Amino acid sequence: MMIKSSLAAGCAAAALLLAPGVASAQDAQAALEARIAQLEAELNALKSEVIAARTQQAAQQQDIIRLETRPAPPPPVQQAAAPSDGFRIGDHTVKFGGFVKVDASASSYSGGDPINGDALREFHIPGSIPIGGADEDTATDFNARQTRFWLTTDGLVGGRKVGTRLEMDFQTLPGTADQRTTSPANPALRRAFVTIDNWLIGQEWTNFQNTAVLPESADFIGAAEGTVFARQVQVRYTRGPFSVSVENPETTVTPFGGGARVIADDNSLPDFTARYAVSRPWGDLQFAGLLRQLKYQNPATDIDSSATGWGLSASTKIKVGSKDDVRLMVTGGEGIGRYVGLNFSNDAVLDASGELEAIGVVAGFAAYRHVWAPGWRSSLIWSAQKVDNDTTVTGLAVNRSAQSIHANLIWSPVTAFDVGAELMFADREIESGASGDMTRLILFAKYGF
Repeated sequence: MMIKSSLAAGCAAAALLLAPGVASAQDAQAALEARIAQLEAELNALKSEVIAARTQQAAQQQDIIRLETRPAPPPPVQQAAAPSDGFRIGDHTVKFGGFVKVDASASSYSGGDPINGDALREFHIPGSIPIGGADEDTATDFNARQTRFWLTTDGLVGGRKVGTRLEMDFQTLPGTADQRTTSPANPALRRAFVTIDNWLIGQEWTNFQNTAVLPESADFIGAAEGTVFARQVQVRYTRGPFSVSVENPETTVTPFGGGARVIADDNSLPDFTARYAVSRPWGDLQFAGLLRQLKYQNPATDIDSSATGWGLSASTKIKVGSKDDVRLMVTGGEGIGRYVGLNFSNDAVLDASGELEAIGVVAGFAAYRHVWAPGWRSSLIWSAQKVDNDTTVTGLAVNRSAQSIHANLIWSPVTAFDVGAELMFADREIESGASGDMTRLILFAKYGF
């Protein structure tokens, strides 16, 4: 626009020079020269603007090139998502939980009351039912020793999944039987282990056991006679439905002719277990095997003997309808006494020459769980064990059989809070034919957190 206007002004000046009536040709020429000079100045200014614009454009292109070629910034550090449950410490999610449980029981023993502080007064131990004592009135006991707490951690360390569990309760013999001013209890280690990918190292339920099929009971164990029950230190490897373990060994022995149990603690080999577990829409099924060394040494009596123990166990939980289920377990073998029924029978007996003979055992339970209505349920449980003693070496004072039957009603008025009642009858018989029984009513309240 500036150039066009300048040319137009120049043309006008030329017209004035040629037009008639101009007073002086010299004045017209001077005006034309001035106008041309102005034109040149404006043209030079325009050239400067063009050069500046091109320089600015080149600089902008260089900036674009630098932006495109410079390294990309590092991605932002991904913060670990806050756990929906528990809290985080470093690479681990930490959780804490447990329950408070209070029991009140009224028990009647045909063969005499256990002494105050005996564990039988707090939960069913088949081998401790009194035999041969005087029948007494009903004994009432209150306790909160089944109260439990646990702590777990889970995380990724070096690309490996690592977890731990620590679990304790107070269900051991009290520090004293004196309950005049307090009901004493000692904390007891239940489970303490670490898992690394498929490995478990530490104290856990034996791999020979299936805790998933244990019936719901007000008692500490419930189907005590017929269930495999042991927690011990082990190293376990699990892959899919298969798991194998090496576990803490221990041998319990009956002296020749009978007598107090000998806990040998002389094993040189661990116990070996293997398990196969499957889950189907109709329920769960598990098979387990146990192979172990039985060993007892006593230099004072020149005894140094060992034998082999083995056991097989099958268990299942079968769904009945949409809410009910049937739970079954059967276990048999030789030299597995300490694994079944809270060591109702010993693993082995010493014969007349000081050699160990494994003792045979068959045990099992059956339970039916029925849901009456939301929050209301019952379990009917039968449990039994039979021991195959050679009475020529064990004598007649050893345990021959035991059984119990339980019926309960449990109500959950709010989530994690249970109240209930259970009536149970249990008996024990020894090889001489003498027997004793126990009838017990248990009332309880339990709140989990």
